[in-house]
Amino acid sequence: MFSTQLNGLLQRIADKEVDQIEDGARLLAQAAIGDGTIFIKGLNEMKAVEAEAVLGAEPLVHAKPLLSIDHVSEIDRLLLVSRFADDEEALTIAKELQEKNIPFIAIAGATSTENESLENVADIFINTKLLKGLLPNEQGERTAFPSSIAALYIYFLLKLTIDEILLDND
Repeated sequence: MFSTQLNGLLQRIADKEVDQIEDGARLLAQAAIGDGTIFIKGLNEMKAVEAEAVLGAEPLVHAKPLLSIDHVSEIDRLLLVSRFADDEEALTIAKELQEKNIPFIAIAGATSTENESLENVADIFINTKLLKGLLPNEQGERTAFPSSIAALYIYFLLKLTIDEILLDND
């Protein structure tokens, strides 16, 4: 049952976020084509995306983990990954990036609240389509919340597209 629900989630992401993924890859590729760096900041479990981009079997070209906003300049790009779009730490980072005129992409679950959201702040927002667990449990609650799997899936779609852009650019 989990596999079926997970496959459905990934298919929804592929179907509904294709334009944002393409635009996001172009934005990130700007840093790789120029003299910039693609900084990655994953919050909490989303550090999995940061680890994959920097330490994975096929690292993302010009990628580094974000250690401090002070090291980021206008020629750089940033990928910010959070469980939810209204995460306070993510929003703080997003506002600092805006103040420094640093273009960035955010990956998160789009929350339907009146609060501030990465959806409204990021240059490009990619929705994980995940706000609750995929499966009901015996108590009627939802369980199995694979946010890092959804974010990694989006990351790989971005990376593959960036690789194509860079190949075409050579």
